[in-house]
Amino acid sequence: ALARRTPAPAAAPGHRPEPGGSPRRVTVACVDGEWHALPARLLAEVLRGRGFLVDYLGAHVPTPHLIAHLHQTGTDVVALSSSLPVRLPTAHAAVTAVQAVGLPVLVGGAAFGPDGRYARLLGADGWASDARAAADLLAEGPTRPGGPRTDPAVGLPHLSDQEYTLVTRARPQLVRHVLRGLEDTVPAMASYDERQRERTAEDLAHIVDFLAASLYADDPELFTGFVTWTAGVLRARGVAGDALVAALDLLAQAQRDFPRARAHLAAGRAALVRVPRPPAPGPRS
Repeated sequence: ALARRTPAPAAAPGHRPEPGGSPRRVTVACVDGEWHALPARLLAEVLRGRGFLVDYLGAHVPTPHLIAHLHQTGTDVVALSSSLPVRLPTAHAAVTAVQAVGLPVLVGGAAFGPDGRYARLLGADGWASDARAAADLLAEGPTRPGGPRTDPAVGLPHLSDQEYTLVTRARPQLVRHVLRGLEDTVPAMASYDERQRERTAEDLAHIVDFLAASLYADDPELFTGFVTWTAGVLRARGVAGDALVAALDLLAQAQRDFPRARAHLAAGRAALVRVPRPPAPGPRS
């Protein structure tokens, strides 16, 4: 409804601002694999309301499609949105690809941390906490590209240990390993129906995904934040917190040769142990 009410400013294809002026055409897109499009759409409409020319590409934009669009338009700056930290590696690839064609990249969304720490880590040219802040930043003047980064390990030297790559590749095997181990250590799983087992496997896959993301960013807090949130979800489902601790222990056993992964898992386990248990219900009157 807002989009229909906001008139788009007219400009000829390939329009560029005057030298030294603020960017006028912005391409807004979600990174590859990111389906949470509402934040990006909000940004697009706020920018249109401020008088910017906006190409809104929507959710889940593969990086090659994004680059093809940039070659066909007169975009001045690219704004990328991502809500889930597990998309940080693909966001990094998109940032690098856009910078390689000489354009600056502004990023935003929960994936980049509440303070933009992961935006800086990935070499983005700017970060904004919300749509208004992004519009203000773009209105201040042109954002300068930081230059192409063809090798992710240059800016992220910890990736040279290959732990992120190996954990990502082993995701299906890790999920199966932990699922089998939980059947032996969590008695309640013996009574799970097929739907409950599928949901448990999905939860384990998310845990591995967030472990991989924390390894990519080299930040255990990314993993601990997810597992403590997961603990709350499982409590709401009636799943004992001991099951999640057991899952992390089983994952750690499978990561014997990966010191960073084991450290992140240990941090997650310690965070779970510190989470207070809900009070037991009192006697009914």
